[in-house]
Amino acid sequence: MPETELEHERAHLKAARTALTRMRERTEALDVAAADPIAAAYLARTLYYRAQALRDDPGTALFFGRLDTDGGERWYVGRRHVGDEHGDPLVIDWRAEVSGAFYRATRTEPLGVVLRRRFGIAGGEITAYEDEHLTDTGESETKSAILAAEIERPRVGPMRDIVATIQPEQDLIVRAGADTSVCVQGAPGTGKTAVGLHRAAWLLYAHRDRLSRQGVLVVGPNRAFLDHIGAVLPALGEVRVGHTTVADMFATRPVKATDTPAVATLKGDPRMAEMLRRFVWSHVVAPTEPLVAPRGSRKWRVPAYEVGDLVDELRGRGARYHAAREMLPHRLAHAVLVQMERAGDSPDDRVQDAVARSSAVKTYAAALWPVLDPAKLLHRLLSDSDTLAAAAGDLLSPDEQAALLWERPAKTSGSAKWSVADLVLLDELRDLLDRTPSLGHVIVDEAQDLSPMQLRAVGRRCTTGSVTVLGDIAQGTTPWATGSWNEALRHLGKTDAHIEVLDRGFRVPASVIRYAARLLPRIAPGLGAPQSVRDNPGRLDVHAVTAGEELDWLVALAISVTAAPGSVGLIVPDPRVAEASAALGRAGLEHGVLGADHGDVNHQIDIVPASVAKGLEFDRVVVLEPAQIVAAEPDERTGLRRLYVALTRAVSELDVIHSTPLPADLTATSPAA
Repeated sequence: MPETELEHERAHLKAARTALTRMRERTEALDVAAADPIAAAYLARTLYYRAQALRDDPGTALFFGRLDTDGGERWYVGRRHVGDEHGDPLVIDWRAEVSGAFYRATRTEPLGVVLRRRFGIAGGEITAYEDEHLTDTGESETKSAILAAEIERPRVGPMRDIVATIQPEQDLIVRAGADTSVCVQGAPGTGKTAVGLHRAAWLLYAHRDRLSRQGVLVVGPNRAFLDHIGAVLPALGEVRVGHTTVADMFATRPVKATDTPAVATLKGDPRMAEMLRRFVWSHVVAPTEPLVAPRGSRKWRVPAYEVGDLVDELRGRGARYHAAREMLPHRLAHAVLVQMERAGDSPDDRVQDAVARSSAVKTYAAALWPVLDPAKLLHRLLSDSDTLAAAAGDLLSPDEQAALLWERPAKTSGSAKWSVADLVLLDELRDLLDRTPSLGHVIVDEAQDLSPMQLRAVGRRCTTGSVTVLGDIAQGTTPWATGSWNEALRHLGKTDAHIEVLDRGFRVPASVIRYAARLLPRIAPGLGAPQSVRDNPGRLDVHAVTAGEELDWLVALAISVTAAPGSVGLIVPDPRVAEASAALGRAGLEHGVLGADHGDVNHQIDIVPASVAKGLEFDRVVVLEPAQIVAAEPDERTGLRRLYVALTRAVSELDVIHSTPLPADLTATSPAA
C-alpha cells in the first residue's frame, strides 16, 4: 500500500484526536452558573456526562473505516462524532444514518458507496488499510483479512465493542426502531450480547431526548457477566445506561432461604400470577350496610346495593388495587351529591371533595377496601394452608399447595426468610397493588433462563417501552428454562416482537462448534447447529487422564496456553473451584476466580465455575471433567446444556480434561468429524 496514502490517513487520525481534545476542553470550560440551584446541578451533571463521552481512548483509533460515495463525499466512520473548529465532521458516529452503508453495502447493493476502506489498528495507531471497490464488478470478492484479524484478536479483560466488525444481519437488529421489540435467538459466538449492547447505544443516539428521560436498562444473569460487558457502552460514549442482574432487580429484601428446584419451578409458574391476583382482590369486601354520610344537619344514605355496584365498577376498570381504592371515596361522594341534587341542593366540586375527605366516607371505604402490604400478604399466603387453598382454588393441586407452604413459618413478615423466587412473587404483588414504572427500553440477556414469573417482572418494566430479548434455547440451564421464544414473549407481554435468528458464528471456531453441537439433538431438538464463518478452524484437544491427575493437567495446560497472548478461562465444576485455585496457587500462577456475585476479568487466567460461564468468552478455554459438570445439575438435560455453554466459550482453542467417561453424545464420533 502506498506509504503516502497511509501517512495521509494517520494525519487525519491525528487531526481528529486534536479536535476531540478541543471539544472536551470546551465542554469542561463551560460555566454552569444558574439562578436556580436545581437547574445548575442538572446542567453540571449533563456537562459531566458529555465530557466523559468525549474522552479519548489511546488504545483505539477514533475511526475504523472510510466511505467514499458516488457523490464525491468522504466519511470516516468511528465510535463518536468529531468535528473541526468550523463544525465540519472529521469523524461521523457509527450510529449515524449515513454510517449504515459501511455495514450493509455490497457489490449487488452498493447503497451509493464507491469504496469502503477498513483500517488495521494496533496500539491506537493505523498500521494498514484494506479497500473494497463496490462498483467494480470485475473484481473478485474476497474476505477481509483486517475484519478477520479484528474478530480473532486476542484479548484480556472486559468485553470490547464490535463497532468495527458489525455484520449486515447484526446491523439490521441494532438499528431496529425504538418502538420495535426484538427477540434474538443467537447461537454461541454469533455476537448476540454485543448486538444488544450496541442496540442500546444506537437507540440512545437516535432517540436521546426520549430515552434519556425514560431510561434504558440492561439485565444480565449474574455480576460476573455484568463486569464482563460493563466497559462496552462507556467505550461507545454511553455512560447513563443502567445495569442489573435478574436477582438484583428484585432484591428489596435479603435472601436468606433456598428453594428446591421443584419448589422454585413452581413459584416461577405463571399460575402463581393468577393466584396472587385472586388473593389481592379477595380483600375487597362486599358491602352489607349502607353508607351514612353526615353533611350539615342532614345525613345522606347510599344503599348497600348501590355501593356494591360502585365497587364492582371500580374492580372492572383494570386499575391497580390501591389506585382503585383511592377512587372509591370519590365515587361514594358523587353518589351523595346525586342525592343532594335530587333534594334540591346545588352542590359543587368543593362539596364533593369535602364529602370524600370526611371521616364517615373514609372509614366506610377503608372497611370495604383495606390498604395491603405485599410482604404481609405473601407471608400469610405461604404460612397458612387455609388461606393458600382459598387463593389457589383449582389452580394448584393439594400436593403443589403443600410444597409452597413454609415448614416453619416466621411469626411476622419482617422476620421471614425469603428465597429468590419469593422476591419475584413480592414484585408481582407490588405491581398488583401499585403500577410498576415503565422504562423506555429494556435489554435482557440470557433470557431463556428466566421463569415465566421473572419474564412477567421484566415485561412490566417496559410496558410502555420496548424490549430486546437475547438468548439461546440450547443454553437454557434452569429447570424452568423456556422451550419457545413465542411462549417467553407472551409472558413478557410482547407478543408482537420480531424473532430474529443469528446462526453465523464469528467468535467460536469451527472445530469447537462441531464438537459442542453433538449435544444439540439431546438438549434442543430441532434447533439448527451454528455455522462458523471463520477460515481459522481453531484447535480442539480432548485429554483422557488418570484419576487424580486432573489438576496436574489443568496446571500444565494453563502454563502452556498462557505462553501466547490472550485470555484463558479454566472452566471447572462448581465444587472444584477451591481446589483448582489452590493448585494454580501452588504453581505460582496468578489468576482470578469468577463468581455469580463478582467478576475478576483483568487477569490473563480466570477460574470460572461452570454455573457462571454463560455469556463470557476467552481466547483459550480448558474445561475440566465434563461429566461432573453435567452431574452437578438437577437433571441430565440441564446438565448437558450447562456443558454446551462451557464448551462454547473458546474463541481460538479448547482443551477438555477428563478422567471420568465423557457423556455419550460427545463420544459418538471423533472430534474431527
